[in-house]
Amino acid sequence: MDFLRATLLGGLVLAAAGCAQTEGPFRALRKPVAVAAPVCADFQVSIYFERDSAELTREARMVLSDAKVQARDCAVRSVRVVGLADAVGTSEVNLALSRRRAESVSRALAQVGFARADVDLAAVGDTGAVVGSGAAAPLRRRADILVEIEPR
Repeated sequence: MDFLRATLLGGLVLAAAGCAQTEGPFRALRKPVAVAAPVCADFQVSIYFERDSAELTREARMVLSDAKVQARDCAVRSVRVVGLADAVGTSEVNLALSRRRAESVSRALAQVGFARADVDLAAVGDTGAVVGSGAAAPLRRRADILVEIEPR
């Protein structure tokens, strides 16, 4: 019983000591917090599409908005958009689809704030959609966007 009483008494003493801080857990800062400079590093994002579609999904629009936030306070040197397609269908149809995907992404980039950026479009269709073993490469219904930025 004495051990239990000593343990409880010790816990109460520690709890009281913790409450006796003079400045509390949220003390005032003596110096202002410095704001870090923006990190202006090139980045790449991918926009995924439904099968046989060049229409942007809600998720794709969110990715583009996030890309604009990532480039905020930086000078955009260039933007490259590459449209891709899977190996379903003819190569001609897939090339046209990948071109429509790249154009769709380019228009959406202008809407979210990349209007002044030098946008380079490319379409590769289903090139590379089938690997050497003959298997179809996954996740080819997309457009890849490479954004090159630098500090202002």
